[in-house]
Amino acid sequence: MHRAVGVALAGAAKAIAGEIAPRFIASHGQTVWHDGARSTTLQIGDPFVIREAVGATVCYDFRSADCAAGGHGAPLVPYVDALLLRDPNEDRVALNLGGIANVTLLPRDGSVVAFDTGPANVLLDALVAQRTGAEFDRDGAVASRGRVDGDALAAMLADPYFSALPPKTTGRERFGAQFLAQHAAELNKLSIEDGAATLTELTAATIADAVTRYGFTPARVIVSGGGARNRTLLDRLSAHFGGAAMELSDRHGLPADAKEAIAFVVLGYEALRERVGNVPAATGASHPAVLGAIAPHGLSGLLRDVERECADS
Repeated sequence: MHRAVGVALAGAAKAIAGEIAPRFIASHGQTVWHDGARSTTLQIGDPFVIREAVGATVCYDFRSADCAAGGHGAPLVPYVDALLLRDPNEDRVALNLGGIANVTLLPRDGSVVAFDTGPANVLLDALVAQRTGAEFDRDGAVASRGRVDGDALAAMLADPYFSALPPKTTGRERFGAQFLAQHAAELNKLSIEDGAATLTELTAATIADAVTRYGFTPARVIVSGGGARNRTLLDRLSAHFGGAAMELSDRHGLPADAKEAIAFVVLGYEALRERVGNVPAATGASHPAVLGAIAPHGLSGLLRDVERECADS
């Protein structure tokens, strides 16, 4: 699997690069296990296969250094959120709606608070797949036709993760198919429309609760990830946030579907410059750490270019 994923990632990198000869590639890989509480993480996708196929230095394994420093190994995007989305004139929330929802709170005072709030799309996708065979609820159309079941929602909100204080991180190991099985008694009584509406509300409510605990309402909410295309979810978030300004990260030069890819390119660039890439307040690491390992290809020339850039700046 490690090699097969590497071959797939190499093919993707070559397709994206086209006629461009990249100097380096940042590869997050595919997470097959992540237990932040135990500082344990594993991503597969052989970086040397990517290097051979593309002919470029590959930066990879970004989470292990933070775990070695006692951190959760996540979230890592807050470093880039702070770099690219902070504004000294207003409070901002960078919200990513992938399988898991994570927030980076960016107060105008320059501090950073970031953590995973819980499920974003993972439970909704799983329910829709189980009931209909579709991969996801496109545009939130299924959920838009349903009603939230208060009993099922209350049972799921009782999960202790939601009340735990950050730093914290989570994944499919907690909010995957087993979570749906745990709440099957409540969910199986519901139509697909009502089930989708209830899971959408779970995502919106837990995100909004996590943000409001820090007094971040009103604040500008900048949304990215696949869930940014779910109109029903965005409507529910807007309602919970009391009409706070919400906009896609596209307006800030970060395409919503590609923000995390861009973030790891930045983290790879920082690794090449031996600069810190984690935010200990977000991950729980004992100290700032340079992230990532390097599979070198023509690295001496690349590093000379980096040194020249550093001198120029």
